[in-house]
Amino acid sequence: MSEREENLDVAVEIRDGHTAVLTVAGELDMETAARLQEILTEQFGRGRRRLVLDLSALDFMDSSGLNVLIRSVNTARESGGDLYLAAPTPAVRRILEITGVTTTIPPHDALADALAAAGGAR
Repeated sequence: MSEREENLDVAVEIRDGHTAVLTVAGELDMETAARLQEILTEQFGRGRRRLVLDLSALDFMDSSGLNVLIRSVNTARESGGDLYLAAPTPAVRRILEITGVTTTIPPHDALADALAAAGGAR
């Protein structure tokens, strides 16, 4: 792992067989996006179809991070699941809004709200 990749920390908490919460902290950019993609792909590979991304500690995200989110939501929805965004920081929320990603993946204000939405998924 390069020094730059250490600027992204992802903690995974399994909620049930099909739901996981990924707490994403630090910076999600072209140097770290592949690492998040690998973790998301691993979760899908383990049969988890509802992934909640807690973005409350994510300080920065660029277009590489947005691409990971878009690819992942498409993968989740193709398999009957979904991707939920929770508590994005103001800077990250602004990027999501400016790029229109919020129309595809509406962010939830709190982790509890995203988990409630994920619990309502099939």
